[in-house]
Amino acid sequence: MAVDTPARIAILGAGPIGLEAALYARFLGYDVDIYERGRVCEHIRRWAHVRMFSPFGLNASPLGIAALVAQEPTWRAPAADALLTGAEFLEQYLLPLAASDLIEDYLHLGTEVLAISKTEALKGELFQQDERGDEDFRLLVCDKSGAERYAEADVVIDATGVFGQPNSIGAGGLPALGERELTHEMERGLPDVHGADRVRFAEKHVAVIGEGFSAATNIIALAELAKRYRQTRVTWITRSSGHGEGPMRSIANDPLAERDRIAATANALANSDQITWLPERVISTVSRSNENGTWTLQLAGSGTQELVLDQVIANVGHRPDNAIYRELQIDECSATGGPARLSGMLTAQGAADCLSVTAGGPESLLTSEPNFYILGAKSYGRRSNFLLLNGIRQIRDLFKIIGDRDSLDLYKTIGGVQL
Repeated sequence: MAVDTPARIAILGAGPIGLEAALYARFLGYDVDIYERGRVCEHIRRWAHVRMFSPFGLNASPLGIAALVAQEPTWRAPAADALLTGAEFLEQYLLPLAASDLIEDYLHLGTEVLAISKTEALKGELFQQDERGDEDFRLLVCDKSGAERYAEADVVIDATGVFGQPNSIGAGGLPALGERELTHEMERGLPDVHGADRVRFAEKHVAVIGEGFSAATNIIALAELAKRYRQTRVTWITRSSGHGEGPMRSIANDPLAERDRIAATANALANSDQITWLPERVISTVSRSNENGTWTLQLAGSGTQELVLDQVIANVGHRPDNAIYRELQIDECSATGGPARLSGMLTAQGAADCLSVTAGGPESLLTSEPNFYILGAKSYGRRSNFLLLNGIRQIRDLFKIIGDRDSLDLYKTIGGVQL
């Protein structure tokens, strides 16, 4: 069922996907509210020093580029094949997009959406009935002063991502003993080890836990740091025994050359004397000294071991925060925590679909709550293979649903590009 303009769309999160979704909606004539509890692209700011492994042409939409050219004719987009740092991506594209006439006045920064419900129906009412889709959504929002208010919307798009909710480092996904108390003291991201954070890591013994691309990026950076500061020691702890060449699983014929380089470089380091790789280990206990701030990890798995460290970086992935919509009728994939596809959810194929969200198409965006959609990294649940290009395609497909027009594609008709 089409949602006609000028219906009100609430977009949660002012990251890249939230901004791109707002832009698409504004071009179509929808009223938009963009709620962001921090600053625009808050999480990108935290790894602004890191070079992205996907080129600019895969991270920006044709509509966004067209909007910025129309806003300021002298603006020039970065080269499509440019590998930008997070800071460059912010300064050259995302922040100008957020400051454009189509978006700036609709941003509610420092405003968190605490919970969402229907305006009248409770979670258990009107189950799988068309009438539930006729009701608007009510949002409980809180500004940075702590003042609360209600807002309403015809459509809600949750693009809040996952980076605020890290996974635990213990066996089976549980917190290691002592982790809950120390979780906010433990580094979970991509510190600037060559710049602002250098003093924390130079001449120190550092452990990196995890075997994804964030862990690999940190391992490479720390190994480079150790060349300049010879007393720096790096230990890489992984749950698996590796994937042939080392901890990182290579992607055959990877179209992203920089991603392939990161995997190959990290694997080579794991097999060198520059770092110590401890495979098939899990963390059973973590503690920190009140006297000198050192960390102690008790390891289990293929062998028990105690490590005393100066710094610990836990890159074990993230999970979605689903509490925000617990008053809605949202079915979740039992394996990933992301939304389950509406079609075939109770079948074997439905289970496969929830694990393979990249299957795409507008039908993959439907949830069991009418007019409520989850885009971006959060739609992938705990899976870590989300790319911005996937989110941009999701936006195109979503508005085919909202507008009830299979042929609707502003990226092609305005941006001139077929994604």
